[in-house]
Amino acid sequence: MLSEKPWKPEAVLRLFTGVFLCVFAGVILMSAAHPVKPTDNNISIGRVVFAALSFQGAALVLIWFFLRRHWTRWKEAFGFANDWKHALLFGAIGAFLFLPIGFGLQWVSAELMTRFNGPPAEQAAVKALSLVTNWSERMTLIAVTIVLAPIAEEMLFRGILYPMIKQLGFPRLALWGVSALFAAIHFNLAIFPPLFVLALLLTLLYERTNNLLAPIVTHSLFNAANFALFYLVYKSPAKL
Repeated sequence: MLSEKPWKPEAVLRLFTGVFLCVFAGVILMSAAHPVKPTDNNISIGRVVFAALSFQGAALVLIWFFLRRHWTRWKEAFGFANDWKHALLFGAIGAFLFLPIGFGLQWVSAELMTRFNGPPAEQAAVKALSLVTNWSERMTLIAVTIVLAPIAEEMLFRGILYPMIKQLGFPRLALWGVSALFAAIHFNLAIFPPLFVLALLLTLLYERTNNLLAPIVTHSLFNAANFALFYLVYKSPAKL
């Protein structure tokens, strides 16, 4: 069960410190290689991919070392063998139910920010999508946003941090705190409300199925729906 995950707090702290250092190093290297002027609002495809590799890519590598320290495999660590068909089904249903809620929250949040604080800032990935000129770049962004990000983020937040805090005796902090942290690390106030609610749902799915595949599928489908919506709304058929 999730409450019985044997994650050592000191090992979890080292893991998240390692992820932070990788992200920090990535920012330094990217800034040194391609300086950006304060007035430059352009986000290149390369920057988005490099940022993803510095965060989610590095996280997967560090999680591999983390699991080795705990003498466990991916399958046992995240319940991938626990009725995976059931987990996939619940993940798909979760995404289907959340999509209208998530899009509604995004719209309300954007409208409120526009009314009181001006138009909200676009996410880096959204800016990058507007720069896509060919299918290779598009497939790269699909791999990052629909495959890499959901897997790495779910392992970090739902698979490791949430059960560790819960097993310390703080289930409410685990649920609400980890969900808030997950929404906050995307550094965009306009999408904080939908991501926070999404994180709560992802946690409940993990609790219900005891298989991380369920929240991974929901997370991935939510990202895929946002990806598709961008092209339906902002891209003309000729540009597809």
